[in-house]
Amino acid sequence: MHNVAPAPNQDRQGRTFRLAFLSAVLSLAAAFAAVGSTIPLFNVYRAQDGFTNAGISMTVVAYSAATISTLLVLGRLSNHVGRRPTALASLGLLVLGCVVLLNVHHIGVLIAGRLLMGLGAGLASSSLTAYIVDTAPAKPAWLASVASSQTVMLGLAVGAIASGALVQFGPWPRDLIYLISVGLLLLSTVLIAISPDTVAPVPGAWRSLKPTVRVPVRVRHLLAVTAAVLLSTWATGAFYQAFVPALVEDQLRTHSSLVLGLVFAAYMAPSALGAPLSGRFAPAGAQRIGMAAFFAGWIGIITAIATGALPLFIAATIVAGAGQGIAISGTTRSLLSGSSLADRAPIFAVVYLLSYSGATIPSLITGQLANAFSLPKIALGYGAFALVATLFTVIAARNPHTDTTSQHDECSRQISPSP
Repeated sequence: MHNVAPAPNQDRQGRTFRLAFLSAVLSLAAAFAAVGSTIPLFNVYRAQDGFTNAGISMTVVAYSAATISTLLVLGRLSNHVGRRPTALASLGLLVLGCVVLLNVHHIGVLIAGRLLMGLGAGLASSSLTAYIVDTAPAKPAWLASVASSQTVMLGLAVGAIASGALVQFGPWPRDLIYLISVGLLLLSTVLIAISPDTVAPVPGAWRSLKPTVRVPVRVRHLLAVTAAVLLSTWATGAFYQAFVPALVEDQLRTHSSLVLGLVFAAYMAPSALGAPLSGRFAPAGAQRIGMAAFFAGWIGIITAIATGALPLFIAATIVAGAGQGIAISGTTRSLLSGSSLADRAPIFAVVYLLSYSGATIPSLITGQLANAFSLPKIALGYGAFALVATLFTVIAARNPHTDTTSQHDECSRQISPSP
């Protein structure tokens, strides 16, 4: 009898972990769907409330700055207090952000709502992705890495498309998507609350709040190219948030909120192809190929803006999005190659620091210049940044040192940071 007693317990534990895995995946998707839902509404705020491109750019700065601050300060908190409490806190912050955005008639309210979303997204990025990896089934082996890295992109794309459709065709165009987001986030809260935690509380929570930024000596020679890839690609992501809504309306001559949502999704969704495509090449090769495709996309984007060709703009956006996915995946795989468990947290801290710096600093600068320069000229500036980063990557990309082990390459191949 003692030999067969553990089987029901193991089966029960397997079911509860499957519940936790599905809850974490759905919650992460809902979190970033809420983040992506604001993008198609930027043109509504411009038209009805008189918001400027400079003001909307500041909302991107607020979101990015809040996200990176949360990642650096609270990124390790779930290791001490548990995955579930931090995940619940992240969902609560996102609900609060959606509630604030229900009453946007002043740019300060929009900035405050996006700042709250940034705090929630940063905490979700650390806690929910770790929760997914903790509870993922052992087979298939790739499920944990794919679910933790690509759910974010899927959530952003779905949120933008759904928001664009509801703004254009649904009732209460300024409010309905936020109400739906609140409902999905509350459902996610219930699912997380009834799921088992995977981390028992341990001392050291206060000490974990001290930001730590360091990388192992063996990968420091990779940091210059890492910076070129992450700064330029994430700057483009911020460009799509801050300026593409106005570009789609003013230069590409469409007032469709659905088209705007599709354009934003066209940059985010193809990056999910980056992980499997990047794995076919050595890290340095993936960086060179990805950045070349990324810049080719930028050439198409600038040409489309100059000619007012919306189909070309969407096609070029897809190329740029796929290119950034290949380059970022190759970059992350290079940094994590041969890493130990102790190495990975500080490596990702640097990855996120560079990523969100790329989103924040150019947005801060172009936000100040938006009143003096036209949108096509601002796009040229971002394109020039992409050119410099691509040339540097093609010249300077290097593979990691050969003292790495293949087992770490395999487990990290499809991991990429979230926006």
